[in-house]
Amino acid sequence: MTGTTSEELLAAQACLRLLHTARAALSDPSEVPPAAAATLLAGPIAEADDALRRAGLAGNEAVLIERIYDLAPPPRSAAQDAIPKVTRPRAREGSQS
Repeated sequence: MTGTTSEELLAAQACLRLLHTARAALSDPSEVPPAAAATLLAGPIAEADDALRRAGLAGNEAVLIERIYDLAPPPRSAAQDAIPKVTRPRAREGSQS
C-alpha cells in the first residue's frame, strides 16, 4: 500500500461495495425495476458519500482510484504465468519406489 490511511481504506471499500451493488441491481432491468434499484442503491450511496467525506476524498477521484487499486492484489507477471507447474508423479498403489 502507498501510505493509505484507515479512513481512505474504508472509503475505497465503501465505493467498491457501491459498485458491486450497482452492478447487481442494474444488470437486468426485467428482474429489478428502476425504482427498486434506486431504493437498493440509496444505502450504499450514502455510505460511500459519508466515507469519502470522512477520508477527505470527496471530489478527489484520482486519489480515490489509487486507494481502490491498493485494495487489489498485485497482478501476476507474465513471467509467473510462463513458469510451468511441475508435479511429481504419484507412485502407483502396490508399487515399490
